[in-house]
Amino acid sequence: MAMRTPQRAGSGLAWGVTAVVAIVAASGAVGVLHLIPPFADLDPVRRTISEYALLDNGWVFNLAVLLLAAGSAATLVGLTRAQLMRPVSLASIGLALWSLGLAGVVIFPKHNWAVGPSVSGDLHRAASLAAFVSLPVAALALAWAWRRDSTWRGHARWAGWLGVASLAAFSPLLYAIVSAPVTGIRWWRAVPLGGVERALALTETLTVLALALWALRARRRLVAGPTARTDPATGRARQDSNLRPSD
Repeated sequence: MAMRTPQRAGSGLAWGVTAVVAIVAASGAVGVLHLIPPFADLDPVRRTISEYALLDNGWVFNLAVLLLAAGSAATLVGLTRAQLMRPVSLASIGLALWSLGLAGVVIFPKHNWAVGPSVSGDLHRAASLAAFVSLPVAALALAWAWRRDSTWRGHARWAGWLGVASLAAFSPLLYAIVSAPVTGIRWWRAVPLGGVERALALTETLTVLALALWALRARRRLVAGPTARTDPATGRARQDSNLRPSD
C-alpha cells in the first residue's frame, strides 16, 4: 500500500486549516453585521438576511458569503484528500452544490419583488434553494458512510445530527411553499421568513464547520502516520494509512 509523503500530507492539512479559518471568519463577520447599522435596523424576524447585500456597505456581506463558499470548497478538497469522501459521490456533489449555491447568491443578488419578477431574482432564489438542500444531504451521506467506523463515528454523528437540524430548519419554508395553493397565503408571508432563514443559515454554517473540523482532524492523523482502526468487515483492529469509508 502506497504511503503519502509528508509534503503531500502537509499540503492536505493546509486545506483543513484554510476551511476552518474561512468558515469561522465568515460567520463572525455576518454575526457582527447584525449588531451595527444600517444592518441592525432590519427586522431579523421578517426581513431576509440576503437584504444585507442591498444596503450601504453590502459588499461586506457579499465578501463574507464568498468567504464561506471558499471555506466550503476547501472543506470539499480536505475531505477528499483525507480519503473520507470519494471525489464523485453524493456527499461530494452535495458539498459542491452548496459551495456553488453560495457563490450564486452573491452573483445574482436578491431582487425587490415589489417591482415585479426578474431573472436575477429567480436565479438568486434557485441558488439559495440548491445550497440549503444540498449541504444537509451531503452531511447525512457522509455520516451514513462512516456511522460504524470506530475512529470517525463520533464525527459522523455530529455531521448527521447537524444535517437533520438543517433539514428541520428548512421544513417551515417547505411547508409554506407546499401549503400556499391550499391556504392562499403567499409562502414568504406564511412564515417569519427572516427568522427561519437565519436559523437555517446558523445550522448549515455549523454543519459545514463540523465537516471542516472532521477533515482537519483526519489530515492530522495522516500526517502523524498509520492509525489503528476497526475493520468493519471483521471487527478486528488494523493499521491503515489510508482511511476509507465503511460503506
